[in-house]
Amino acid sequence: MPQRVSLISMMFLSSWLLGACKSSEAIEGARPAHHTDTGFKNRYLEAIEKSPFAFVRMKYFGGEKFADHAAEAHLVPVSDPELEQLLAPPERPLITWLGHSTFLIQYQGINILTDPILSQRASPVSFAGPKRLVQLPIQMQHLPEIHFVIISHNHYDHLDQETVAMLGNTPKYLVPLRLKQWFIDEGIDPAQVEEFDWWDELRFGALRATATPCQHWSARGLFDRNKTLWAAWRLDIDDFSLWFGGDTGYNEVEFKEIKQRLGPVDLALIPIGAYAPRWFMKAQHVNPDEAIQLHRDIGARQSIGMHWGTFELSAEPIMEPAQRIRQAQQDGSVGADEFFTLPVGASYRVDLPARDASLRMAEAKAEQP
Repeated sequence: MPQRVSLISMMFLSSWLLGACKSSEAIEGARPAHHTDTGFKNRYLEAIEKSPFAFVRMKYFGGEKFADHAAEAHLVPVSDPELEQLLAPPERPLITWLGHSTFLIQYQGINILTDPILSQRASPVSFAGPKRLVQLPIQMQHLPEIHFVIISHNHYDHLDQETVAMLGNTPKYLVPLRLKQWFIDEGIDPAQVEEFDWWDELRFGALRATATPCQHWSARGLFDRNKTLWAAWRLDIDDFSLWFGGDTGYNEVEFKEIKQRLGPVDLALIPIGAYAPRWFMKAQHVNPDEAIQLHRDIGARQSIGMHWGTFELSAEPIMEPAQRIRQAQQDGSVGADEFFTLPVGASYRVDLPARDASLRMAEAKAEQP
């Protein structure tokens, strides 16, 4: 009997993480198109009526084959972070992947964490739910002081209670609409949390943050579906621009609209995993081909693939997302330095061509007699 209870718990936890989107009926009035009487909806997605048991039935009782991620976890590349470089303000933007959708972004003395999950499970409980498959590359106490935390939505693999408790009131939390109360309930000072609707923009010194649309959903339980908003984020730090995709499915409108309204970006962080089986995941998770198209739609100069290799959330083999990106590089669909992946724990220094060129010109003029 205990094993049966554990399996049922796992089923429900997986359902909360990966359940299908369910749009609400459109309403009349001046409200934004993604607002409803009870919460929020996607603008370019038909309603998908699936109960939480649909995922359970598909995974455990259907004909779909799920890869054994735990058995394949040793294939995920892992790099030991250079702790000294993380503690020194970088001259160029420094991006460090901590696994899944968690990045440390550093530039101009600003340190940002995206969707930080530094605990061992993406779950509301410590004894069940998706478990970290690769070792956490850096412990909280070794991180530099975090000034901002960016949250895309409230699913357990993107909003982690234990990590927020460890971060406490030190950072400013930038969150989608109606998610502030969750942080207050967790003991975070209300003054440290800023809510954003899509296209809202705020400045914090050198940082300008804009919440942008994406195609996903929200819930932390069985009865709060879509009551809080989900969002991707455009971040501008001085002369560096970044787009963080959070968790999203693809449509042919919203990402092009982001480029039209905000312009291209130097670097995008785009999900590439948790996409199989496609008939179940397509509405809320892009696959690698769609991720590359999204990269083009938003006008990213470079993109890093994320949301893979850390937690078992879907059916595809653990290394397949990265392998499909490499295959796209090899067949010429995308450049090797245009869209790529990192080992867990690795850092990437972003070149800023315009800035570097102006610096070289200034240095050349200074050397002239």
